[in-house]
Amino acid sequence: MSSDLPYTLTIEDAPRAEDVSALAKGLDEHALPHTGAQGFRPLGVFLRDEGGALVGGAWGYVNWNWLFVNLVWLAEPLRGEGHGARLMAAMEDAGRSRGCRHVHLDTFSWQARPFYERLGYEVFATLDDYPPGHQHFFMRKRLV
Repeated sequence: MSSDLPYTLTIEDAPRAEDVSALAKGLDEHALPHTGAQGFRPLGVFLRDEGGALVGGAWGYVNWNWLFVNLVWLAEPLRGEGHGARLMAAMEDAGRSRGCRHVHLDTFSWQARPFYERLGYEVFATLDDYPPGHQHFFMRKRLV
């Protein structure tokens, strides 16, 4: 690689949203001739209190016929009351309506594996000692 090229390599701890979107768009354009469909369509389901404050939600994206659930969070006082299952059902329904036939997500040994298993998810891969002393589980579920 020539050092006289007019490019600058940066490492960023907080990349701009528009830069991340540009990466997804570029990758999507590269894949489109092979897949025939666009991917990386964001999807969010949010739970708010009567004042409009965020108390939970799920966020991810539709990538062809798969839904990837990237983030799921529910405020501590609301856990165990069925709100998490409601959030996941809404995400899955939204995925189905966007053509998804499958959903995948990941969780850790101290987090929500039993919760997701109750919703029909199965572990398909595990990374041990990630972080040290724990496991990182990759889970999937068929939507149709």
